[in-house]
Amino acid sequence: MVKNENFCRFLKRYDIIVPVPISNKREKQRGYNQSMLIARQLCKQLNIELVGNSLIKSQNIIEQSKLSKEERQKNIQGAYKLINSKKIQNKKILLIDDVFTTGSTANECCKTLYKTKIKEVDILTIAKD
Repeated sequence: MVKNENFCRFLKRYDIIVPVPISNKREKQRGYNQSMLIARQLCKQLNIELVGNSLIKSQNIIEQSKLSKEERQKNIQGAYKLINSKKIQNKKILLIDDVFTTGSTANECCKTLYKTKIKEVDILTIAKD
């Protein structure tokens, strides 16, 4: 449960929350998308709309955790695409990622989100590796 009032007030400036997607294959293996679970709870606590079906992972790639920084940047390029982009147009977006290591995943997601008209996108991660 999110309790810090200043933090909550800061987060309420966003129109929507978008979780970093994982591939369908990975989600079936794991049984869940950890970024989606985090995003759902934040949306519930803050009464902000969850948009989990506009940014999708369109490619199965090598797991980022198994790669070097340089390999991660190459590996993730073009892995995401937008569908239902009208849901995110002209919105302030909070992108939720579970772990920030090199920033390659978050950067690629932001590049993809900026392919449509959005006001801004910021990233919230729960852990730093």
